[in-house]
Amino acid sequence: MVKSIGGLTLQVSLDRKRMDQFTLPPGEKWRQFELNALGLRDFAGARLDGALNPFALARFANLLVVDFKQIEGLSAEAREHLLGSASREWSGGACSRALPDGRKIIILNPNHGRQRQHSTLMEEICHVFLGHTPNRLAIVTEGKGGKSAARDYQKADEEAAYATGAAALVPFSALRRLVLLGRSAGEIARHFRVSRQLVLYRLKVTRLWSLYKSAHPAEVRSVKKKRSSERDSRLQ
Repeated sequence: MVKSIGGLTLQVSLDRKRMDQFTLPPGEKWRQFELNALGLRDFAGARLDGALNPFALARFANLLVVDFKQIEGLSAEAREHLLGSASREWSGGACSRALPDGRKIIILNPNHGRQRQHSTLMEEICHVFLGHTPNRLAIVTEGKGGKSAARDYQKADEEAAYATGAAALVPFSALRRLVLLGRSAGEIARHFRVSRQLVLYRLKVTRLWSLYKSAHPAEVRSVKKKRSSERDSRLQ
């Protein structure tokens, strides 16, 4: 199947009519996100069950990832704020105005691990491939469940870019196979080189969460107990 995304033609080797419940997740919207993600993985030459490197894919989206240390013009106070007290409030930034050569600058939070940076960068790549247009500087922050949110995109565009990026990093068919093999969320995260939070997000939106819970009851109870304890601490 040939699909045009963001001006680029992606060749998807899988015929949707032949895809079954083990290849695509339930729900038409999530199936479409998965198909777009499969197109990106196919374009990048990633194995069906292998990890995807967004940094290698960024150049095809005409994105230039710039090290935070290379930014000039920031005061010492601003740097200290962004990397200190405000570090948890942003994941990355994308400039809507392109460079003379057409590339757009992406800046990632250097305090975040490589796994979280993969998710942030993949979302920005998907905005490009899906043809989304921001209105101004996009500041990507952390929302509920660790999900990033670029506030200057339309809500539907934000969801599509994040969901497609997550599906490209953690494809449904491989995720389902690893769950059936009894792998934990942490093990799956290490396999795909992403954060555990992203794996949990994928398990829930692809409706594999019930299957996962039945295989890891002790882990689920531990997470619930931890959340309950944190909630009680905030109330005190």
